[in-house]
Amino acid sequence: MDITDIFLQLMLTADMTIRLSAVLTLACLAGLFSERAGIFDIGLEGKMLFSAFLSATVAYESGNVWLGVLAGIAGSMVFSLIHGLASITFRGNQLISGVALNFLASGLTVVVGNAWYHQGGRTPTLSGAARFHEITLPFADLLRDVPFLGPIYADVISGHKPIVYIAFAAVPLTWWILYRTRFGLRLRAVGENPESVDTAGISVVRLRFTAVMIAGVLCGIAGAYLSTSQAAGFGREMSAGRGYIALAALIFAKWRPFYALGATLLFGLLGAISNLYPNINVFGLFDIPVQFTQALPYILTVVILAGFVGKAVPPRAGGEPYVKER
Repeated sequence: MDITDIFLQLMLTADMTIRLSAVLTLACLAGLFSERAGIFDIGLEGKMLFSAFLSATVAYESGNVWLGVLAGIAGSMVFSLIHGLASITFRGNQLISGVALNFLASGLTVVVGNAWYHQGGRTPTLSGAARFHEITLPFADLLRDVPFLGPIYADVISGHKPIVYIAFAAVPLTWWILYRTRFGLRLRAVGENPESVDTAGISVVRLRFTAVMIAGVLCGIAGAYLSTSQAAGFGREMSAGRGYIALAALIFAKWRPFYALGATLLFGLLGAISNLYPNINVFGLFDIPVQFTQALPYILTVVILAGFVGKAVPPRAGGEPYVKER
C-alpha cells in the first residue's frame, strides 16, 4: 500500500468518524447540561429513541424533514418534562426515572410503529425532502485539487448532513453558555451547591428544569439525526446504546464541553474502525474477528465506567433532590 492509498484510507476513516460522533456529541452535551445542574439523566437513550421515531414518522407523513426534527425535539422534551417532574418536583430517584423512560421508549416505539405501519416497528423508508442530504461547503469543489489540504476540506470537512454541523457548532456554544454567561454560572452553581443559589434568591427548581429541557432539545436533535440523516427511517432499538456511550464519554470528559468533543470523536473513531475494517489482520499472523471490532465502543465504555481513566468527580449535588430549608 503506497502513501496515496494510506492517505485515502485515513480520510475515509476521518469522514466516518465525524458522521458517527455527531449523535454522540449531541447526547453528551445533553447530559452535560443536565448533570451540571445536578440531575443525572440515564434516560438519554430513551429520549433519542423516541425522538428518532417521531422524526421519521412526521417526516414521512409530511414530506418535510424539518417538521420531523421539530416533532422529535418536542417528543424528547416531553420525556425530559416527565423526568423533571419525577426527579425535581416529586424528588424521586433520578436513575430509576431515567431507566423507566428508556424502557418506555423501547416498548412504545415498537408497539406504535407496528400498529401504524405493520413493518415490525420500523417506519417506511424516507426519501426526497423527507430526509437530510449532504451539504457542499463553499469552494469545496474549487479546492479539491489543492494538495493535502484540498481533499481534507472537500471530502472530510465538507459533504455532511446539516445536523453534523449543528452538533459540532453546539460544542463552543455550550462552552460559552456555561463559562461566559450568568445563566451558565448559576447552572454550574446549582449542581455544586444549590443551597447557596437558593440563598441568593435564585430558583433552584427553575434552573434545574431549564437544564433538563435543554437536554431534551439536544437529545431530540440527536434522535432526529439517527432516523433522518444516518439512516433513511426508524428501526427498532436504532439508538443501539448510544445514550449510555454518551454518558461514558461525559465521565471521560470530566463534564467539560471540549473534552466531551474529544471523547465522542474517540468513540466515533472506534465505530468507524469497526465499520470500515471488520477483519483486521495483525502482521499476517491472525485476524481479529469482526465481533471484537464491533464491540470496541462498548468495551471502551466498560473500561471508562470501571474507573480506568483516572478520577472523575461529578458535580457535588448530582443525583440529590433539593429540599428547601424552611
